[in-house]
Amino acid sequence: MTTTYPDSYYAASINEADQREPLVGDTRADVCVIGAGFTGLSTALHLAERGFKVVVLEAGRVGFGASGRNGGQIVHSYSRDMDFIERNYGKDMAVEMGKMAFEGGRIIRRFVDQYKIDCDLKDGGIFAACNRKQMKELEGKKALWEKHGNTSLELLDAKQTQNYVGTERYEGALLDNSGGHLHPLNLARGEAKAFESLGGKIYEQSSVTEIQKGEPAVVKTASGQVTCDFVMVAGNAYLTGLLPQQEQKSMPCGTQIITTEPLSKDLQEQLLPKDNCVEDCNYLLDYFRLSGDGRLIYGGGVTYGAREPDKIEALIKPKMLKTFPQLKNVKVDYAWTGNFLLTLMRLPQFGRIGSNVYYAQGYSGHGVTSTHLAGELIASAIQGQAQRFDIMASLPQHPFPGGRIMRVPYTAMGAFYYDMRDKLGI
Repeated sequence: MTTTYPDSYYAASINEADQREPLVGDTRADVCVIGAGFTGLSTALHLAERGFKVVVLEAGRVGFGASGRNGGQIVHSYSRDMDFIERNYGKDMAVEMGKMAFEGGRIIRRFVDQYKIDCDLKDGGIFAACNRKQMKELEGKKALWEKHGNTSLELLDAKQTQNYVGTERYEGALLDNSGGHLHPLNLARGEAKAFESLGGKIYEQSSVTEIQKGEPAVVKTASGQVTCDFVMVAGNAYLTGLLPQQEQKSMPCGTQIITTEPLSKDLQEQLLPKDNCVEDCNYLLDYFRLSGDGRLIYGGGVTYGAREPDKIEALIKPKMLKTFPQLKNVKVDYAWTGNFLLTLMRLPQFGRIGSNVYYAQGYSGHGVTSTHLAGELIASAIQGQAQRFDIMASLPQHPFPGGRIMRVPYTAMGAFYYDMRDKLGI
């Protein structure tokens, strides 16, 4: 059982490191949530706010997976945007999903404000265009998001972009003033404490071995069990064996991140004068931001099948230096990887198994905000208001072609194709 976090800047800078006991014996709850990442914590906190008795079972530590190891950026909408949704699933679906596309960020800000969570929350996110084609796409994104209610957007030309990002790499950018960035592991741990303050219970080092479906359901671990009216499965990329039919429809992937030593104030202002977070518009995108203590956090690339890269710094530092050559002599203090879950259509998968087992997974790189939306939708559905959950659950959920064996090479081939298009600007 995991008692420590993987090495990362986030693990080294958590506000507190309290451990929670594992489940021993039998307990009763209205809802048992499996997984203490953002999906599970958001669900648990929303349910506790509604008066439900909730138990959370976590195989490792709170925020152990992607929730505590990601880029920490508040990026709205879904990995596929509303124009894609409209083309493939119809205008009505795009309208309904558009109504929810910017809600996750608002939920995060409410949690931070209401429960006084210290997670270095800062406002403002930038989408950076590497070529003219991408700049044209950002013009379309601005119009699309404004159509669905986001009025916090500004287009920047190349010169204006340099007022926000100290590099000459970009043709222009889209500034989303309602975006932002934060310390994700401190957010997760803060949400856990908020949930506990409302009477909720979290058991760490409590890997689930079996879900006995029924009314009530029974969720078993090696040393105990939870009898409950509802089960919420929120294992995402770390779910193995509990819902095999769902695992066929998704693929764990790894993303790599490095963090520099603390930078001087002058250098911080050279790199990111407005202290915004940035992601570029490439298919295999780069993303970066400043931490609360003035380090540059820089991530990018994908390893399919959740393989652990041997030399993360060797993979990511050249990307960082392409953007910021002035960091050539700056030391990298931390390098790590975290797994997220990719779906074939790059849209999240929501659903029920029977009448009382819920799941949500596969945010495909847009997990920070979408997970928080998921918690609200699932809590409402369990309370009996399932309209919005059912909209998300109605999206088709396709298995990867070639099954478990071929899904990695097929997806890697697709990524190579899109990466080449980005490099050629076509």
